[in-house]
Amino acid sequence: MWGAIIGDIAGSVYLFVPFETEEVELLQNNCFYTDDSVCTAAVAEILLDNLPAAPTLQRWGRNHPNRGYGTMFRNWIASPDPQPYHSYGNGAVMRVSPAAFLNRSHPLEEALAATDRVTRITHNHPEGMKGARAATHAIWLAFQKYEPKDIRKTIEREYEYDLSKAVDDIRSGYSYSNTCQQTVPEAITCALESTSFEDAVRNAISLGGDSDTLAAIAGPIAEAMHGIPDHLVAQAVDQSLSGAPDIVKVMERMYKTAV
Repeated sequence: MWGAIIGDIAGSVYLFVPFETEEVELLQNNCFYTDDSVCTAAVAEILLDNLPAAPTLQRWGRNHPNRGYGTMFRNWIASPDPQPYHSYGNGAVMRVSPAAFLNRSHPLEEALAATDRVTRITHNHPEGMKGARAATHAIWLAFQKYEPKDIRKTIEREYEYDLSKAVDDIRSGYSYSNTCQQTVPEAITCALESTSFEDAVRNAISLGGDSDTLAAIAGPIAEAMHGIPDHLVAQAVDQSLSGAPDIVKVMERMYKTAV
């Protein structure tokens, strides 16, 4: 979803840098797209065209090298025989928003099945699978116009995540993590506490830590809740994706296809 890609781009320059105020310009001139955007586009193409998941994700990774891939995923991209590596990293989560978007008018089970399909090829650890499902579930519920309090209750009940802390309380004690366990609940909270798409992304990047991925997870939930201003999409395309027309093309296709 554009929410993931804009969140990724906005967070790309805030890694490890928490700040107290959320009043920051979202898309600065030095922002760039990372592996989060690449993998989101790959998942969109996999689901749009019913392509084999592993080789398609590998192809996207090879076509967009040096975008901040983790060591294990980078090795997986290069492997002639890619196998899941039992990861519970948040790379399982930042890419799955197309599964929710393309199934937003379908039963939840279809969105979760699509999520499993694109997650188990790498992040087959139970926590990795759970994190990806939780993000998809939250996006899907937001598309169904559930209230934030009801989304919170559902995610806490179904996935045993603690969503009780406010963003300000999370920020005061947060440190870098790239695990699902320590990024998915925080990112979901950033979205559920937001008053707009921009507010959700600012919440996420204000935590510091793995800021691009936190924002890439919060962004799609907030998009489903609030929508995204058209000017932000246009700015992201013109400013940060001019060298990635394939990402733009598949995203535009996805938004024309989904009903």
